[in-house]
Amino acid sequence: MADVSRETSGVEPEPDAAASVFGDRIELARQFTAALADQGEERGLIGPLELPRLWNRHILNSAIAGGLFAAGSRVGDIGSGAGLPGLVLAVARPDVRWVLIEPMERRVTWLNEQVAALDLDNVEVVRARGEDWAEGPVLDAVTARAVSAFRTLIPLTAPLVRDGGELILLKGANAENEIGAAQKQIARFRLSDVRVEDVGVGVIAEPTRVLRARVR
Repeated sequence: MADVSRETSGVEPEPDAAASVFGDRIELARQFTAALADQGEERGLIGPLELPRLWNRHILNSAIAGGLFAAGSRVGDIGSGAGLPGLVLAVARPDVRWVLIEPMERRVTWLNEQVAALDLDNVEVVRARGEDWAEGPVLDAVTARAVSAFRTLIPLTAPLVRDGGELILLKGANAENEIGAAQKQIARFRLSDVRVEDVGVGVIAEPTRVLRARVR
């Protein structure tokens, strides 16, 4: 197999942590990262400033959250976009079923292409907005990354999750303040155990901040 982890065109070299995070799935992670680096800007999936930080800021930032999802669960990714975090998580966690929910046709095309190229049998791509989800509260968890503020995400994600399921949202440094600003929505949708966790401390260069909440 060709070495798809090589440094080209200003793309960040693969960090040492990548192999430990992905384990025996590292070649698939390299293949996806190379495809995103090669086509992402042209197809409007990532900006030109993201290539020098693609591994740490995006790929590992998404993958490190994989341990938060239960084996055998069915998880939705709202606004999956380029596949961050859903497609990366599907590579890292083949024992979880992932539903990538994305409304934009060109992004759905990209997601389907990558699912086929990576031969992922644990991924379903749905062209829809979160609020258009038709199956009801059947998912074990829902995730999202860089989509919207917590107070806006709650009405889009909580109705998709079964009683006792979880919201596991990848957020930035302002996550704690987002909880404070979302108190009305938290009460309305009966969320409990709302908290922020830093995942990957001591493992990856930039730990991932995760906002978690239980749906009741």
